[in-house]
Amino acid sequence: MRRLSWPRMTVPHVSDINERLAGFDRLYGLEFEELSEEFVRGRVRLTDDLRQPFGLAHGGLFTSIAESLASFGTAMHVEGLAVGQANSTTFLRPITAGTVHGVARRRHRGRTTWLWDVEILDDDGRLCALTRMTIAVRPRPAAVDPAH
Repeated sequence: MRRLSWPRMTVPHVSDINERLAGFDRLYGLEFEELSEEFVRGRVRLTDDLRQPFGLAHGGLFTSIAESLASFGTAMHVEGLAVGQANSTTFLRPITAGTVHGVARRRHRGRTTWLWDVEILDDDGRLCALTRMTIAVRPRPAAVDPAH
């Protein structure tokens, strides 16, 4: 698996992130549009593979977008690892076509946790879901010796 890696405190341009995006985020089609220490914006084009059986965007897509935006927003500005610790999503209206938009706003920057509110919007800018995302900041593990 490819991992994204940049020197700490160097925030890459979103085009660089999108080119190097790997794993699950690439699988569901996440595209970053804007990234700063306090604000992250991204989108996913809705495809049949991302819908649940009734034709609606799967709720897991909304939470995946929220976690990725908040995790990246944190990871680009800390020395350690940034990983999802908790999320709570309230679903307000379905999205059945078009693009799913995510807008994450940082609410708290702590030494060991960052807190984000993430709005999931449809193409008309209507609020479809709201996620409160807690990101844990932990020290990077020591390099693992592949011989062991």
